Amino acid sequence: MPERTPQVLVLHTGGTIGMREGPRGFAPAPGALEAELARRPPLSDPGGARFTTAPFEDGTSVRYDVLEYDPLLDSANLDLSQWGRFAEDIRAHYDAYDGFVVLHGTDTMAYTASALSFLLDGLDKPVVLTGSQIPLVRVRSDGLDNLLTALWMAARSGVPEVMLAFHHRVLRGNRVTKVDASGLDAFASPNFGPLAEAGIDLTVHRERALPMPTGALHVDARLSPHVAALRLYPGITREILANFLRPPLEGLVLETYGSGNAPDARADLMAELASASQRGVVIVNVTQCLRGTVNEAYQAGRALAEIGVLPGADLTPEAALAKLCWLLGKPHLSRDEVRALMVRPLRGEMTLR
Repeated sequence: MPERTPQVLVLHTGGTIGMREGPRGFAPAPGALEAELARRPPLSDPGGARFTTAPFEDGTSVRYDVLEYDPLLDSANLDLSQWGRFAEDIRAHYDAYDGFVVLHGTDTMAYTASALSFLLDGLDKPVVLTGSQIPLVRVRSDGLDNLLTALWMAARSGVPEVMLAFHHRVLRGNRVTKVDASGLDAFASPNFGPLAEAGIDLTVHRERALPMPTGALHVDARLSPHVAALRLYPGITREILANFLRPPLEGLVLETYGSGNAPDARADLMAELASASQRGVVIVNVTQCLRGTVNEAYQAGRALAEIGVLPGADLTPEAALAKLCWLLGKPHLSRDEVRALMVRPLRGEMTLR
């Protein structure tokens, strides 16, 4: 009996991959992506059903459907409600498909990948975000390889995670950050190796993947909008910091120097941070560096921990912000419970040393 062709749902939320050129430059164009998919044999095999890929190297094809959003979204315009919408749409179609691909603009893809990793609690199917730096309608588009890799991972890998497929690599979604605005290798996972690599062969590093969950999928899309990120810089004033920490702020991602250092000689700044922490603002310390982790090797870093600022280990700023929004959106969690969960790996988002 022939093997069943796996089924994937593609959520086309917007982004460069489906854009066409208009009078004011590239912009989302309803229907453009499906028309482009239909005319490309690798993505729509003339010998198969509509939206069935040509056979991959292992002889298998992938059958997929496209759910196009109306309106299509430029990722620079996304807010927290769209994160919840993506998660809810995956839940609504969860039982009908083997995996999911989310087409998304690159500007905020790392934020969405991080957020979905927390929102999709109990995920036991692959969810793969991808897009492109060059629209699929262009001859040299990187979208073809990115989408084919994402479709295969969603259909065949069995990795129960939110991932991001881009430029021949598949990365854990809550470990990525955008590092190049114009190059095709736009994303990096500085502190965690790829889950898969698409070279001559597509190699899945299953030993790095999260274990299969035991419970059912659960989506709680409540997210706190009262979360912010602040990058420390030499000369920051107490007034600026105090204004930043004012209500209704509930959570802050504090991007510090090196291995988590702050100007501990500035008693005025330390007092503002201590006061905010004492009144319930959850402050998480992450490094401004692309690689490395927050630790207390230096006095300047230890001083933050002593006033209640949480060490964020190797959390990316994107993952730290998404995790704070998700935890602070749960009214049943006390601030102490939020703090305890922030410093624990929940979806493979951080490494404790």
